[in-house]
Amino acid sequence: MAKQRLYKIIFLNGGKVYELFSEGVTTSGLWGFIEVSGLVFDTADGLVVDPTEEKMRQEFENASVLHLPIQSVLRVEEVDQRGQCLIRDRESGEKVTPFPVSPPSRSQS
Repeated sequence: MAKQRLYKIIFLNGGKVYELFSEGVTTSGLWGFIEVSGLVFDTADGLVVDPTEEKMRQEFENASVLHLPIQSVLRVEEVDQRGQCLIRDRESGEKVTPFPVSPPSRSQS
């Protein structure tokens, strides 16, 4: 039995770096785009374990196929197993955006 292919796609979207998994990646019929189909998310019912993955699932819930501009795609990897879907900050590479910190108080001297 042939093993089903799984791809990790890393791309830019709205100033963030998205990492998601799909079952298919091919050139699109739209010139300058790639086609990403069969998006794979965690199927565990019940508690939301990863809010980032839940956000991505909601963002792409009605998309059967994504057509991504070639310029936005950073990397496509063929992987053996699904990992964690991520949204990173483009500049810092941080997985989580830090809470704003108030400036230090001025000393009254």
